[in-house]
Amino acid sequence: MKVELHDLVKDYVSGGIPRRVLDIPAFTSSFPHVLALLGPSGGGKSTLLRILAGLEHPDAGRIMIDGTELPNTEGALRGYRASIGVVFQAFNLFPHMSALRNVTLPLIEVHGMTEEEARKTALEVMGRLGLAEHAGKFPGQLSGGQAQRVAIARALAPRPRLLLFDEPTSALDPEMTAEVLALIDGLRQEGVPMVLVTHQTGFARRVADRVAFLAGGTILEEREAGDFFADPRSEEARRFLAKVLAY
Repeated sequence: MKVELHDLVKDYVSGGIPRRVLDIPAFTSSFPHVLALLGPSGGGKSTLLRILAGLEHPDAGRIMIDGTELPNTEGALRGYRASIGVVFQAFNLFPHMSALRNVTLPLIEVHGMTEEEARKTALEVMGRLGLAEHAGKFPGQLSGGQAQRVAIARALAPRPRLLLFDEPTSALDPEMTAEVLALIDGLRQEGVPMVLVTHQTGFARRVADRVAFLAGGTILEEREAGDFFADPRSEEARRFLAKVLAY
């Protein structure tokens, strides 16, 4: 998987005053499985992930994925979004639908599967993720870890070319966090390409192939994960790792 950013800019307006949240002149990363986006809160990680997912538009610049530029019209972006799987920190499941229906609905409405095809695909993926016995439950009947696994099953079911994770464990307790991280690690071993925003730095150290470090809305360095954690080049990254790896 290859991701390229060219003169990427994103501003938000608060109280009539624009605030620049991303300003990335140039960035290229080729990674076999997992690219981790790390950095302090407010550094632009989640905004960049949402732009990569086609959920937000940059104010300027271009994004290339495997040599193809992301479209900038809403109609074209719908097709792109259908090829990407996104997992959010808050699960984003429909509370009035069963776990199974949460997985089958996008397969039918977005990917054009029949009910039978969608059900078969969903049950197969949910079985892989240890969710077969929970297919008929509603989100309110699931633990946090189970709900996040349903969200991952929904993202995986259409066989996306890229999975994007935005702080997938921030709403979970330690036991459920370990459960979801083990699942993501298993997907990595299967060779599923992923971009991962996480505050679980130790986990990123173990599973990421490459790390991009964001601070102040820009990417200060991008390197092989082992090299980054062993000897970060930027002063900001050194301070960040000294804090998060201290305990």
